Amino acid sequence: MIMVGYDNTSERYLADWNDVYGGRFSETLGYGSRAGDEIRFGFEYPGGPFHTTLRWLPDSHPWNWHMQTCDKSSNGPTFSNAPWLAPSNTNESGSVHCK
Repeated sequence: MIMVGYDNTSERYLADWNDVYGGRFSETLGYGSRAGDEIRFGFEYPGGPFHTTLRWLPDSHPWNWHMQTCDKSSNGPTFSNAPWLAPSNTNESGSVHCK
C-alpha cells in the first residue's frame, strides 16, 4: 500500500510505502511533484534512488504505476509497470469519494 499526501509548506507530494518488504524500507519517504496528469516520486535509498510515477490516464480512467530502481548514477531497469483500475467510488478526475 502506498500512502500519498501533499505538503502545502514545501509544495510537494510525499509517499510512504507500507508493504511486505519490512519497516526498513518504510523509513525513506518519497518526494515528488506533479506535472500534468502524473506525479513522479523519488526515494533516496542507501543503495541508490528508486523512482515511482503515478500517471492518470483520463481517456480510459485508470491510473498507471511505473517503478524504476536505479544505481547511484540514476541508471537502471524498470521494476514494475502496472495499471490500476479506477474503483467504482472515483469520478472521471481520479479523485476518490467516500460513500
